[in-house]
Amino acid sequence: MARQLDEQIAGRFPVGQRLRVLDVGMGQGTQALRLARLGHQVTGVEQDSTMIATARAALAGEPEGIRARVRLVEGDGRDTGVHFLPGSFDVVLCHGVLMYVEEPDPLVAGLARMLAPGGLLSLLVRNGDALAVRPGLSGDWAGALAAFDTTAYRNRLGLDVRADRLASLTATLAGIAAPLHAWYGVRVFTDTAADDAEVPEDLGTLLAVEERAGRTDPYRGVAALLHLCGVRG
Repeated sequence: MARQLDEQIAGRFPVGQRLRVLDVGMGQGTQALRLARLGHQVTGVEQDSTMIATARAALAGEPEGIRARVRLVEGDGRDTGVHFLPGSFDVVLCHGVLMYVEEPDPLVAGLARMLAPGGLLSLLVRNGDALAVRPGLSGDWAGALAAFDTTAYRNRLGLDVRADRLASLTATLAGIAAPLHAWYGVRVFTDTAADDAEVPEDLGTLLAVEERAGRTDPYRGVAALLHLCGVRG
């Protein structure tokens, strides 16, 4: 996903431009810190106190120049309008968040308002068109059959959450003046791997395969996650 995001940034902004980035639901700060290391000014928003504490600890271990480029805000991603002015950011990330939001459209609309004209909105969501794949490959036939007709599922944390369908999100992005510019699949072949699986020796080849599949039909359509990139008009 990082490679996909970098591809979109490189195709939209001049080389070397320091971007204003908002990462909503930043978790432990993986993408926020990565982008700060690349020279961008990053604001991370996270409501989970444990996650933001982890992000702060990671940030504390970075050189001073990188620390100066990162601002961490403890808060709900649905309240971006409280903290920031419209059009304040060149790039807005919302990765792995929408599955926990019952009504995602207001959140996505709020994120789009944070973008300057021509800005990039990056969403990572559970693929509602492929919910039957994981149980099917695991031999859970009843679970696979039920998954065809729903966007609800139970994640690996044991939480009941929701997925998004590509067509629905495409319509949402068009309706908020940030139409879909590109989309990718994420975790096409590796979604059924155990959480504690060892990292394979040929990791580079694995990533190359996943990256190729994530941009190639029909493989990307059955990925566990979808990475959607909209552009603010």
